[in-house]
Amino acid sequence: MDRVPDDLRLPPDQCLVEAQRLLDEGMPFHAHELFEGTWKAAPPAERELWQGLAQLAVGLTHLLRGNAAGAATVLRRGRDRVAGYAADPPYGLDAGGLLAWADELLAGLAGGAGIGSLARHAGVPRLAGPTDTRDDARRG
Repeated sequence: MDRVPDDLRLPPDQCLVEAQRLLDEGMPFHAHELFEGTWKAAPPAERELWQGLAQLAVGLTHLLRGNAAGAATVLRRGRDRVAGYAADPPYGLDAGGLLAWADELLAGLAGGAGIGSLARHAGVPRLAGPTDTRDDARRG
């Protein structure tokens, strides 16, 4: 797949859907590029969130490429940024699930788990939680 255009700026809801598709297809670096575009266009109050999501995707990229040190560093940064939104995550984002996913990977990396094994068992992070019908009612 070609790179994501540098100037692509998707609305947050669409970014999450497309990024999830890319993650599901095993393309976390492409998901990172989508997050980066949304981060650059986001209002100041959301920039840390989108930067954190981009970093989680890059951390997964490092993990899949066998770079344990790079994965740990970037996963930790992304995790810490997303944690700031855990109490009230926007756009139906499953911040708690993302934090648990990152924590599991970080624990495995810190515990000396084999990176190949860890990468195979990491799974794909789920970006959105169960549908919030309150959000649907507000939009409708």
